[in-house]
Amino acid sequence: MMSPLFLSMLVSSVLGLGLAIPSYTCIVMGNLDIIRKKGKLSPTDVIFLAKGIVNLLLQCVMSIQGMIFVFSLEIFNIKQVFVFLNTSGYFLAYYNFWLTFWLSAHYCTTITNLSYGFFIWIKRIVSNFLSHLLFLTALGMFIVSVPGFWAVNAESLIQSSVNSTKASVISLDKVFSYHVPATTVGVILPFCLSLLCLVLTSSFLLRHVWRVKNNDSGSTRPNLQAHVTALRTIFFLLLMFTFFCVSQVIYFLPRSSLSIVFWNLQLLSPSVEAAVIFQASNKLRRTIVRRFWTRSWKNTET
Repeated sequence: MMSPLFLSMLVSSVLGLGLAIPSYTCIVMGNLDIIRKKGKLSPTDVIFLAKGIVNLLLQCVMSIQGMIFVFSLEIFNIKQVFVFLNTSGYFLAYYNFWLTFWLSAHYCTTITNLSYGFFIWIKRIVSNFLSHLLFLTALGMFIVSVPGFWAVNAESLIQSSVNSTKASVISLDKVFSYHVPATTVGVILPFCLSLLCLVLTSSFLLRHVWRVKNNDSGSTRPNLQAHVTALRTIFFLLLMFTFFCVSQVIYFLPRSSLSIVFWNLQLLSPSVEAAVIFQASNKLRRTIVRRFWTRSWKNTET
């Protein structure tokens, strides 16, 4: 009989894959419709499109890992399979974290209109060179994740030629020397920068609402719905960011009900981000609804 841990991981893996494929297909197709009609995408839509592709691939990798863990753990003894899946997972996760930062930076520089040179520079490059920026970010995360992870796993081959104690020390040093800088660049840095953007955007909006509320000139209060949606999007993405990182830490702790919950949240996190993207983009929602409404209307006519 399958244990509760294996059963929950299997359900989360299948459910995540079942949610991710249609959700991110709609996101990608919706953005392609926008390109066909308008000729180009806004910076937020470009990031949403990149997130859609990355999260779909990440969900596939994580679901495959979960299913292998449940049905045939021996497959992970094949070095090529283990290294490929883990390297792909690290690369896609790191890149997704940096996409969250670039989205947060775009919202922050657009809403706050800060006059500091750094924010003006960020706003300029996000507006004019976003596609190049995303490509360079992907290249940087590839360099950070792929060579280092292959080097760490190659070190395990030494264990057959040296004593186990010395091999363990060598392997531990190698893992530590790789994971600390990789985690700093791929996880800690984008999280801190995204959190800074969230704090700056929140403080600016609070000050703005307070000034408008206490304004005696009789001017009407502006519509802040778009700004609130942007703030909510950053918050939800950072919350999922936190869940993902905590689940990675809990993975190395003894198994408990809490660890099972966080592992399953990690398996579902790429799919859940689709809901965050849908609530953040009215244009994307309208495009998808119009597309499916037209298709269903044509089917009823025929």
